[in-house]
Amino acid sequence: MADALKVGIAGLGTVGASLVRIIGARAKELSITCGRAIEITAVSARDRSRDRGVDLSGITWFDTPDAMAQEADIDVFVELIGGAEGAADTSVRAALRRGLHVVTANKALLARHGMEFAALAEDKGVLLNFEAAVAGGIPVIKALRESLTGNKVSRVYGIMNGTCNYILTRMEKEGLTFEDCLKEAQRLGYAEADPAFDIEGNDTAHKLAILTTLAFGTQIAADQIYLEGISNISIEDIGAAADLGYRIKLLGVAQRTDSGIEQRVHPTMVPRDSVIAQVDGVTNAVAIESDILGELLMVGPGAGGDATASAVLGDIADIAKSRPGEQRVPVLGTPAKALAPYVRARMRSHEGGYFIRLTVADRTGVFASVASRMAENNISLESIVQRAASQTVAEARDSKTIILVTHATTEESVRNAVSAIKAESYLVGEPQVIRIERPKAF
Repeated sequence: MADALKVGIAGLGTVGASLVRIIGARAKELSITCGRAIEITAVSARDRSRDRGVDLSGITWFDTPDAMAQEADIDVFVELIGGAEGAADTSVRAALRRGLHVVTANKALLARHGMEFAALAEDKGVLLNFEAAVAGGIPVIKALRESLTGNKVSRVYGIMNGTCNYILTRMEKEGLTFEDCLKEAQRLGYAEADPAFDIEGNDTAHKLAILTTLAFGTQIAADQIYLEGISNISIEDIGAAADLGYRIKLLGVAQRTDSGIEQRVHPTMVPRDSVIAQVDGVTNAVAIESDILGELLMVGPGAGGDATASAVLGDIADIAKSRPGEQRVPVLGTPAKALAPYVRARMRSHEGGYFIRLTVADRTGVFASVASRMAENNISLESIVQRAASQTVAEARDSKTIILVTHATTEESVRNAVSAIKAESYLVGEPQVIRIERPKAF
């Protein structure tokens, strides 16, 4: 049997502690499966005295991840620190330059420095694995990087943030406000004390940028994503969606067009009878559409210590099974030097249409005015419904809510029409605009 694979872990939070526990508990099985033992020989974390519920005896402790990357007797550097800069960046960079294999669960780091790290890893002939960085325990990275080789992907999309999906699920099923659901998510540990990174869509955007590069062979372009979070989703929106036969999900969508690649993250209405609409709570789902395989949907736990640790361990096992001198799979599916420049797609018609909610003063002519503003911007309406406004708004002013569902149209046309309506004197509060997606198979 080959020599043991020596692993160093930087970061002993929930995921790091789970990884230590699982490797210790499954040592025999891993040695048989991988053809060599996997041994944790070094760790680094902020607080040496903290009880993490795992046995760290016999493991060398390093006070900083940089020191571990540069000095530890290891073959694989596992980064579980988090963040796009600071220790995560410098330690991974040091490990790659030293010629160590690297495993990371850090999507923000890869969205910022992934191109540079991929080139460095390929130059050094080492592996940089990151299955846990996107959708937790769902093996979407391996699918795009290896299993779908030869397929031409046309679209990849999905639910990639468990915090947002949990909040939207609770709002719908229990009639709770966004604020109440967020507080509960924080109490349960699904949301951070400062939840902005999740609820404003940034976390999903980082994951989408990585998937876009793997799917389309383009350079990472995390700053080229249309971004909108869920903090403005109301109970009224949830109820209106249900009445129309939809559920609201925060989706990340990347697709190939004739003018480039389109990337967007935003709340989306999906048909209630679609499979992706049934993905509730903290569960994630990623769909891939390609020319040979067709449609593929992967669903599973998107976060949590064991789910993420499972993905990290899978990456470590892949390294243990590899042998020196053999051909390496390119870090980003395509060799870093061969990745095409990212070309952002021109604005085009959105096939699914849009949901538009307007609260307006209840007076003669308003309904006709709204329809006119739509027509002036060449927006064809699938349906237009008028109903009573929510109680809180109605108490402040005699109001009605108008719900519009459009046929295929452009973002520009919708925004122009809404701006024209906002200039009128009859609008009460801010309008709501949500895209509608009608998945081909899901």
